Amino acid sequence: MNTEKIASVTASLALALGLGVGTLWPRQADASLALAQKYACVACHQPATKVVGPSWKDIGAKYGDGKGTAAQLAASIKAGSSGKWGPMPMPPQAQVPDADLQALAQWLLDGAK
Repeated sequence: MNTEKIASVTASLALALGLGVGTLWPRQADASLALAQKYACVACHQPATKVVGPSWKDIGAKYGDGKGTAAQLAASIKAGSSGKWGPMPMPPQAQVPDADLQALAQWLLDGAK
């Protein structure tokens, strides 16, 4: 069984046992922050302040609340972009595994909390 399936089954079991989403959320958030650090996202992006790229808060505001999907944002991170946030291009992040891109994207859409 792969890591994603194990995580999904674990989350489902926890919910079935009445642990609730609130119990699982801090672990997911910690994991996403750890991914942002692992892949050096923090060199250009910070929680609430624009550095080289937009803040996580601004990304969530632009693409969250149904304005975009995690899959779309993950694809944009992977491919890189230019002109979405001003003149500074976002270099492609093709080295980041798709599962990690998806986790990071969903974390951003959820407000990076």
